[in-house]
Amino acid sequence: MDRLSHIGGDGRAQMVDVSAKPMSTRTAIAKGKIKLQRKTLDLISKDRIAKGNVFATARLAGIQAAKQTANLIPLCHTLPLSVVKIDIVGARDGAEITCTARTVAQTGVEMEALTGVSIALLTIYDMCKAVDKKMQIADIRLIRKTKV
Repeated sequence: MDRLSHIGGDGRAQMVDVSAKPMSTRTAIAKGKIKLQRKTLDLISKDRIAKGNVFATARLAGIQAAKQTANLIPLCHTLPLSVVKIDIVGARDGAEITCTARTVAQTGVEMEALTGVSIALLTIYDMCKAVDKKMQIADIRLIRKTKV
């Protein structure tokens, strides 16, 4: 029977011991979307949202969040991140965010990528909530993870 690696023999949650694993370069890419009204996108593009530059702030928030993943998710390992990149692409009905995270470590970096994209999306939501009551965050997902 398959067992979850975060569940110990006694049934309690535990951090996985990765000390026997070799170091390797690991990359993860996550994406998510936020649906915005056209008027909101216009305000963002003209830098007319009262709280400031929305996409620049979201980019920084996503990077900062990825670096704090182990503090937010109890069983995540603290990882030395080599890079966290947040790309934001506007569309006619909102924006899509991609977070790429990379590390050289003994465990994967997908939680950092997912945290980065999630917080970047939440930052856009927070900054635009006064002008757009119909925003929707959707499709947060892991696109790819690699280990070299």
